[in-house]
Amino acid sequence: MSARIRTLGTVSTVTAALLLAAAAHSPGTGAAPHGTAVAPQGPVDTLLTASAPRDTQLALGKKGLCRAPGGGRICLISHPGADTWTVPMTAGRKSVEQPVALAGRLALTMRANGRITDVSVTGSRGSALAGALSADGRTWRSTWAVPAGFRYRATVRAESPSGDPVVSTLRFRTAAPQGRRLTAEFGPGPGTYGVGQPVTATLNRPVPARRTEARARIEQSLRVNSSPQVEGAWYWVDEQTLHYRPRTFWPAHTEITVRSALDGVHIGDGVYGAGSKPLTLRIGDRIEAITDASTHTMTVLRNGEEIRTIPVTTGKAGYRTRNGIKTVLAKERLVRMRGEGIGIARGSSDYFDLKVHYATRVTWSGEYVHAAPWSVGSHGVANVSHGCTGMSMSNAAWFFDLVRPGDIVQVVNSLGEDMTPFDNGYGDWNLSWKKWRKGSTVQAANKVPAGPRLSPMA
Repeated sequence: MSARIRTLGTVSTVTAALLLAAAAHSPGTGAAPHGTAVAPQGPVDTLLTASAPRDTQLALGKKGLCRAPGGGRICLISHPGADTWTVPMTAGRKSVEQPVALAGRLALTMRANGRITDVSVTGSRGSALAGALSADGRTWRSTWAVPAGFRYRATVRAESPSGDPVVSTLRFRTAAPQGRRLTAEFGPGPGTYGVGQPVTATLNRPVPARRTEARARIEQSLRVNSSPQVEGAWYWVDEQTLHYRPRTFWPAHTEITVRSALDGVHIGDGVYGAGSKPLTLRIGDRIEAITDASTHTMTVLRNGEEIRTIPVTTGKAGYRTRNGIKTVLAKERLVRMRGEGIGIARGSSDYFDLKVHYATRVTWSGEYVHAAPWSVGSHGVANVSHGCTGMSMSNAAWFFDLVRPGDIVQVVNSLGEDMTPFDNGYGDWNLSWKKWRKGSTVQAANKVPAGPRLSPMA
């Protein structure tokens, strides 16, 4: 990408030099930049250098670019065939602008024996450019490429070899991105949910698994913050869908905010991120319903305490209820259920056509927890349903009023198949944490750098 870079002078004279570099996205291709090398005259306080792809036209050699001695100078220096240029700065000079490519990561490096003590890089929209400082305090590098379409202010505090403090400020603007844009739509939507509710992100463009760098940039740009803070990670369900969940269920009453920092990020292949609407949601009480198909009972807990045990019936032979952890998807006070919905032909002895009350859906294929007054004699005794969990009208009404989307419904000791993770509702919790993390490209659980201000390690 092309951009304009504006540099402001340092406020102290030091013998150390500060190097600014933006690692090019595709260095070493295209034609070399052109221009006349201009040597600085007099003492140079700080050197700021930005690298650019070789096909970037630097437009150097303009008359008057180097100011006369006496009031401070800013000169642009380029060497034919090189892919960098330097901006020597002296105190008192205001600014200078030149085209610059920032398609890569921003780096700040001390050229002498001094050290960087603090770095802050903030964008015009309040965004911060995260980065890390090397152990020796010599180099700070941004975590990812500098996003396009923003103005930035970089403030670098350093110490000279003699221990004198140095403050240098760089202002630069990256050009608006050109080409295709990628957005993320977050789910499930604002509201209050149960402790098993995953966060979802749906991309408007597919990102194949082979594009690992692009997937990593996207993951790092989709931020999930919670109070209390918990360990969590994204999982690539498919090329356009990601799910985020904590290592264990969300703590009760957690506040969650989800936002995208994709705007201006170069994803690759000419695709740049665009802004996305943030999401705020809340977690309610921890409600868990554990159905034991062998004892025909459902035990319901609120925040770890048992509040009711309900006699139930689950799936009979040929229609066994799925084992595993599911979450409430929706609630329907009255729903018509017919055999065709699960592949039973009309006229079969197993065919049914019923109006069902207090139906709590847990899979998209049609598994519910619902009232089943027609089988009340089997509740707590035998499994006679077509896969749903049935109970009395009063118990179903109580359960229906208690639960909300995201609450946990678990089935154990059934002879049925296991609940799948993603293709039939939210079965995310049936993957171990180890397997879940394998679905993350970055293999890092909620470890986005906390901020851009970092000091060197001792």
